Amino acid sequence: MTVAVSARRLAILTACLSSIGPFAIDTYLPAFPAIGEALHASELQVQQTLTFYLATFAFMNLWHGALSDALGRRRVLLWAQGVFVIGCVGASMAGSIEQLWFWRAVQGAAGGAGMSVGRAVVRDVFSGADAQRLLGQAMMLFAIAPAVAPIVGGWVHFAFGWRGVFVFLALVGFALWWFTFRMLPETLPVSKRQNLKPGELLRAYRGFFGATPFWRLAGALATNFQGFFLYVLAAPAFLLQHLKVSPQAFAWLFIPSMLGTLAGGALSARLAGRVSLVATVRIGYGLMFAAAAYNLVLGALGTTTLPWAVLPFAVYTCGMGTAMSALQVMLLDLSPTRRGMVSSCHAFTQSVANAFTAGVIVPWVWHSTQAMAVAMFIYLSIGAVAFLLHRLAADRTAEA
Repeated sequence: MTVAVSARRLAILTACLSSIGPFAIDTYLPAFPAIGEALHASELQVQQTLTFYLATFAFMNLWHGALSDALGRRRVLLWAQGVFVIGCVGASMAGSIEQLWFWRAVQGAAGGAGMSVGRAVVRDVFSGADAQRLLGQAMMLFAIAPAVAPIVGGWVHFAFGWRGVFVFLALVGFALWWFTFRMLPETLPVSKRQNLKPGELLRAYRGFFGATPFWRLAGALATNFQGFFLYVLAAPAFLLQHLKVSPQAFAWLFIPSMLGTLAGGALSARLAGRVSLVATVRIGYGLMFAAAAYNLVLGALGTTTLPWAVLPFAVYTCGMGTAMSALQVMLLDLSPTRRGMVSSCHAFTQSVANAFTAGVIVPWVWHSTQAMAVAMFIYLSIGAVAFLLHRLAADRTAEA
């Protein structure tokens, strides 16, 4: 252990830091119709506020980890949270859809720091099964924020209007800044920091993005997540149009997903040190494929009856949560000296996939529950193939 820090405190703070980005995605989803009406914007224009957020989220995730490798984890996290609060305040005052696009982009630029730097913080302090266990515990807490965000957002919107949702996000961001300032020590000693010379950075980035093992593990993580995330992005259409629920009833999607992710994080933490990382990932994929297959059947039958229409998400997110922490440990261990940069590159690929799903896949499939189910299965299959190729390559290397 590099610094004296409580594992429980670190798990809670890491989960909160990682959650602020997804939390800012989900909270304002119930307010989409009101935003379109107030800013005289079409449904597609309002949907693109997600794309602007996710695009800058992806770009800046390339740099958060590298900056934290050079300047320290704590400093980068505090600056990022400050910028996030400014973006939320600006969004609450937007007078046009174009202004909202801009302020959502500002939020996205800062919102990903907690996700990429937070994982590096955990790996700075813990290793092996301890790191997997802590990431699993953090995943359990991380599951709560995206699940409750649209529920809370729906009630905040009901009480204070859509602008109140962004004021609420600003208050959450400031609270997180304060707790980071008070509770998080610096976990990266000066002796282990990297410099920011452009040439060395370029070589390091080229090394990661040119490495097949990185793409296989990062690709598996990204596509596993997209299988569920497309439903989060399409929640207004899936819930309001297909399942015919009210804006205050977004819990039908997010509560089962939260419970599944909690169960997956608990299972991963329980398996840490008892079975191998590979076996943990295989268990996760078994759960995800069972859920995706069941969802295909529902889509083919056109079933939109509650609670059966949302049952697959509990099982899928349980499998996703089980596999995720093990995959993250494998990925972070690809480069022990630049874990921040590895985490950033992973977050970048994740965010690019998020933005692609938001801007291309979701508008293409949200008209049909069957199309969404097929998209989930395709995403999951891509992730499974990526992991299988990684294991085959590792086995060949071990034999050699």
